[in-house]
Amino acid sequence: MKTNDKIKKLRKKMKENGVNCYIVNTADPHMSEYLHEYYQTRAFLTGFTGSQGTALVSMDKALLWADGRYFIQAENQIMDSEFSLMKMMTPGFPSLEEWLKENLKDGTTLAFDGKNYSEEGFERIESLFKGKNIKIKTDFDFMTEIWEDRPSPPFGETFVLEEKYAGKSVKDKLTEVRERLKKDGASHFVIGSLDDIAWLFNIRGRDVKNNPVIISYALVSMDVAVLYVDPKKLTDEVVKHLKDSGVKTKGYTKIFDDVKKLGKKDKVQLDKSRINHNLYSSIPSDVKIIPKTDITTILKANKNKTEIENQKIAYIKDGVALTKFFKWLEENLSSGKVTEKVASEKLLEFRKEGDLFIEDSFDTISAYGPNAAMMHYSPDTGNNATLQEKSYYLVDSGGQYFNGTTDITRTVALGELTQEEKEDYTLTLKGLIDLTMTKFLKGTTGEQLDIISRRPLWQRGVDYKCGTGHGIGFLLNVHEGPHRIANVVRNPVAFEIGMVTSIEPGVYKEGKHGIRIENVVAVKKEVETESGEFYAFDTLTMVYIDTKPIIKELMDEESIEWLNNYHKEVYEKLSPYLNDDEKAFLKEKTTEI
Repeated sequence: MKTNDKIKKLRKKMKENGVNCYIVNTADPHMSEYLHEYYQTRAFLTGFTGSQGTALVSMDKALLWADGRYFIQAENQIMDSEFSLMKMMTPGFPSLEEWLKENLKDGTTLAFDGKNYSEEGFERIESLFKGKNIKIKTDFDFMTEIWEDRPSPPFGETFVLEEKYAGKSVKDKLTEVRERLKKDGASHFVIGSLDDIAWLFNIRGRDVKNNPVIISYALVSMDVAVLYVDPKKLTDEVVKHLKDSGVKTKGYTKIFDDVKKLGKKDKVQLDKSRINHNLYSSIPSDVKIIPKTDITTILKANKNKTEIENQKIAYIKDGVALTKFFKWLEENLSSGKVTEKVASEKLLEFRKEGDLFIEDSFDTISAYGPNAAMMHYSPDTGNNATLQEKSYYLVDSGGQYFNGTTDITRTVALGELTQEEKEDYTLTLKGLIDLTMTKFLKGTTGEQLDIISRRPLWQRGVDYKCGTGHGIGFLLNVHEGPHRIANVVRNPVAFEIGMVTSIEPGVYKEGKHGIRIENVVAVKKEVETESGEFYAFDTLTMVYIDTKPIIKELMDEESIEWLNNYHKEVYEKLSPYLNDDEKAFLKEKTTEI
């Protein structure tokens, strides 16, 4: 069915139910970033397949909001439809809320599916229309009605993450949660976030591609912890593990019944950004709500020593896979048969050779030349270009191992480069190194650190329309909060010891090239002086950085020294796992400049 035909069917449903404007956001009932295909209603309606975006359909408008990572991709994918792109955080383009406030008149009925909309988002929209005669309806699931060949709901088996990987037992984690609940004056903790639930109970699932989570809810009180999940997904091992950990299990939807039983003496802590409106509305109105970032989100962001050591092992495995991949790429490039998709599939083959590998941590971004200007491009959504002996190839990929989650981007020169390509590459690398070398005072936020990585590019009048870094889970989501490095969204979360983040500046020039160089780092204590406690970044990623495009004159001595020392460490850590030919290849790539 073509996009415009879907819009027509949606408008018919809207008219039948007295709805003037309908929002289709990117979410499941757990406010996940990456969705099982069953929940990809916005992608179904619009044809735009990016991981984020919001669609709005009225009787005469069809609008799609997408962020800077996806401007090029979104324009291409909605090109032949009625949808118009609304560029988020861009002058001249109102936000969704601004558009609603300006365009919805008295008597209008606005609707969306409340089970796939966060309570925070609902309240934000509700606040726009105080004093106006505008109805908000949250009980219309029009997508289910018009999506005729919708995929089946997710159903994957759950498995236990052993303590030798997790570093803490479930009992210990529950003790920490309850201590914080008591401190906050709460009696109950409602969790809707899938990665938080998986972390708390030391279980993982296969319900979402590349994200080892299980569709579930959780409710924790001072004496009871309940996991709400389809019991058919639980193996005997998982059932025993949960029982031994003091965790009860109930059917997935039973949480709605249980929260309705809460009384006025109860005080419930939850994160409104990660609880869907329907579940929130099931809590009796006389129950006190304590809205805060989920306790589990804070706890799991601070990786323990066992998790950090395991992640270092995972990044060595990734480094070995990527070394073999880049060697293969150089040897096969001249054949004219290496496409973006072929390259992506070959990299997965090398990753699968790694011990304890499970799956990719996200769909590989394998992009040649101008395609790399689309930050989240993949051959499946593009033209699957053939790699040539010129310009750049960008590969952003990662793996899920029992040792942890990896994320790594490298841009490599395949042949002749322009002066502009070399300058953009060198300044991107300079931004990565500058931030990596930075020592910062305890209490520093990612918003404060962001400019350090941008400065070399800003000096040349170049910017990238995305954040510089994101948190990364442990055998969980490749994007993890609450911390991040970005200047586009205010984030008061300070970096703490054990937090893991990416550093990934880049240059994206439509029709020309895309460049991104990404390492993942962990926060460690560096020194304590009379001025306070200072932190630094410990680099986890062990993959060589292409030195061919570097304009040495644009690099300072300190940056060159860092790069040479980094390459020495990369060779020392990876060479024991390589054969003689692979060692020689890596030796050449890590030669001092």
